[in-house]
Amino acid sequence: MASCCREISSIIRILVIFLLVSCSICPVLSSEPHNLGGRNQTFRPEKELKKLKIVRQRLDEINKPADPPERPRAYETEGNVAGAEEEQEHVQLWRMSGETCPEGTIPVRRTREEDMLRASSVRRFGRKPRRRVRRDSTSNGHENDAYETTGCYNLLCSGFVQTNNRIAIGAAISPMSSYHGGQFDITLLVWKDPKHGNWWLEFGSGVLVGYWPSCLFTHLRDHATMVQFGGEIVNSRAGGFHTSTAMGSGHFSGEGFGKASYFRNLQVVDWDNNLIPLPNLRLLADHPNCYDIRGGINGVWGHYFYYGGPGRNVRCP
Repeated sequence: MASCCREISSIIRILVIFLLVSCSICPVLSSEPHNLGGRNQTFRPEKELKKLKIVRQRLDEINKPADPPERPRAYETEGNVAGAEEEQEHVQLWRMSGETCPEGTIPVRRTREEDMLRASSVRRFGRKPRRRVRRDSTSNGHENDAYETTGCYNLLCSGFVQTNNRIAIGAAISPMSSYHGGQFDITLLVWKDPKHGNWWLEFGSGVLVGYWPSCLFTHLRDHATMVQFGGEIVNSRAGGFHTSTAMGSGHFSGEGFGKASYFRNLQVVDWDNNLIPLPNLRLLADHPNCYDIRGGINGVWGHYFYYGGPGRNVRCP
């Protein structure tokens, strides 16, 4: 459900006004012996102005108007498999009621009590689990700095600059695929704009959602060295058991089309901003008795894989 709209710039205005007010106070010299142990305390406007300048520079980097990015050149046209529905406009459920967000605002999915109860703790809610081998990354669940101090799902932390007021990140999309029924695809593209260095998120046929400013990253400031596709769940092993959270459709990859979830037409963007087939695709399932994966390649789907599973089961206690 996404029924509230967040002001994009009001928080910034409040912060800047507060700092300006604090900088307008006259310098005061105190020589009272009872004041902070008798030491003189001087208000330094030049220090506050320097701080304000740094804040403004940082805000300019993050919130500067988004210039249209240079979209990657397509290497091949995506195909459709027999039985799959032709690509159509996908609508998020919250918009079916006719609800829209005014200019200058973006839709934000409400956080519910059941969302927080799924987390291992209130403090860890919305945060990505720490990883030892991955560095900073981008995804439609914003992550960066190796998950040490930042990195979270969707808009639960700052950094991602949303430019589209028709997409609510984290909200449900319609139509949805059904087991042994209609199958519907969505197209997602994440790439680094060669003109400005920002990492953009595109949904469907050319719908820009927003971007991660290049200043957020260290390793990804220039380029990525690895791309990952697939599913991810949080397994806190509450009560000593594996979670029963399903991945994908909740069915193993061996069930195939119409039953298992899939990724298809997997491509990457090369150094010259071209979409090209994957050079090296390696399949990995951390717990194959809980969730598994199997891939392939053909002339219609290109590189693809089926993945998912039910989580806890007789082979995954």
